[in-house]
Amino acid sequence: MAVELWNRVNVPFPSAVSAVRVPFTAQTAADVETLLTESENVLKLVRSEILQTEVRLLYELLYVLNNSYRGNKTFKALKQVEQCANRLKNMKLDAALQELSDLCPNRIQRQLSIKDGQCFVPSQPRLEWICLKVLGAARLMSCALSRCSRAFTLSKQQMKWEEFVILNVVITSMLSRLWVIFRGVLLALSGLYRQLLELLGDVARAQPMPFLTDFSLPADLAQFLGSSDALLLTKHPAHSRARQEKKQAAKKLPAEAKKTCTQKRKLKEDLGVAVKRGVGLGADRKSFFKLCRTFAEGKSTPKQMCRADRRHEFQKRVREAASFSHMEIRVDEMIRWCKSQRMGKEKRLLTFLRLKCRQMKCLEAAGYNVQRKLQTFKKEACWASSPEGSAPKTLRSLASRRRSVHGIICFHSLRRRFMMRGGVKKKEQAGRQRRARLSGDDQRSRTAREATHRSTDSDTHDDIDDIFASAGL
Repeated sequence: MAVELWNRVNVPFPSAVSAVRVPFTAQTAADVETLLTESENVLKLVRSEILQTEVRLLYELLYVLNNSYRGNKTFKALKQVEQCANRLKNMKLDAALQELSDLCPNRIQRQLSIKDGQCFVPSQPRLEWICLKVLGAARLMSCALSRCSRAFTLSKQQMKWEEFVILNVVITSMLSRLWVIFRGVLLALSGLYRQLLELLGDVARAQPMPFLTDFSLPADLAQFLGSSDALLLTKHPAHSRARQEKKQAAKKLPAEAKKTCTQKRKLKEDLGVAVKRGVGLGADRKSFFKLCRTFAEGKSTPKQMCRADRRHEFQKRVREAASFSHMEIRVDEMIRWCKSQRMGKEKRLLTFLRLKCRQMKCLEAAGYNVQRKLQTFKKEACWASSPEGSAPKTLRSLASRRRSVHGIICFHSLRRRFMMRGGVKKKEQAGRQRRARLSGDDQRSRTAREATHRSTDSDTHDDIDDIFASAGL
């Protein structure tokens, strides 16, 4: 399939004269002047420092994220935006428009040519070649806008998932600025193409030198780009319509109303002077005193009552949940509600519980019995929706658990030291008592032995005497 002429990076340059002499009138001079203005607008945008800065920022981001972010969809979309920017640079549109401006007569030459009746202007092959360049640049800008929109959507989706938040903020801001610049270039190219066709018609009638024989130039860029991109060429009709309606309403106002409006604009209030307001203060005081009375009586505000009702409803649904899959749905709904109500602490606790719920959901799907875990999880979810009092042990952070365990270990070590010190003293006292007890027992045993020895000696002595007496000795 042959590639269209406008879709080539290097459009073949026509081997013909670049400027021809044609009849020059005031209308032709106006067309040339408008063409130079539109060409200057395109050159300003293409050569602007803002566009160059954003493209360099895009290059830097892609260079930094080349290894760690390579498989991401947002990164691939950014690579496509980079390809569009490189193609715009390689097609050398600014050089072609600069040559066109050099070929067109300047203001003094136009004034003299009107009197003379003839002037040198760009030839038909040169104008048709420029038209091909403009068509290719317009289609490239349309493609770049769609790529920027896709990358912006993917980055915004990642931000919604709370992934790489700071990086995605930078990417979305950069893509929004690039989208605005590319759309401005597309609008400028639309006006330039319109003026090129007008001058091309005058030159073709005066000096016909057709260059494009197999391709006919479209009548408008909206027709060339299609209905999907034609809306990009409109210059905010809603805003212009609103401005026109405001102007018409201002014209319909009577003279007295206009005077009062101008007086209100010119009126400046002095901060050092008390200003009288036309608002009744009685109603404000009553509402203020009523609010103070409710706080003094301990009554809750409607917002607090709404939050309490929502918490009770969530706790009721949590107690009725029969599995972790149902529990995950309830927790997701509560997280979104806490995010809308700016309840940061509850949102963090419920987000932690959602991760735990997903883990238990996988175990439940695998066939494990998790009913006891489900009961514990219900208590944790009820506490997380209204965190009052001490947190459950399972919801305490790892650091707090480590601190508590470390405190218990330190307490036990100190207790052991004191017990060891007290134990040594007790052992010494027990040893002394044992020695004293042993010494007392020894003395008692010695006296008992002596007494028994004496008694046995006396007994044996008496027995011997009796025996000798009986024998007559």
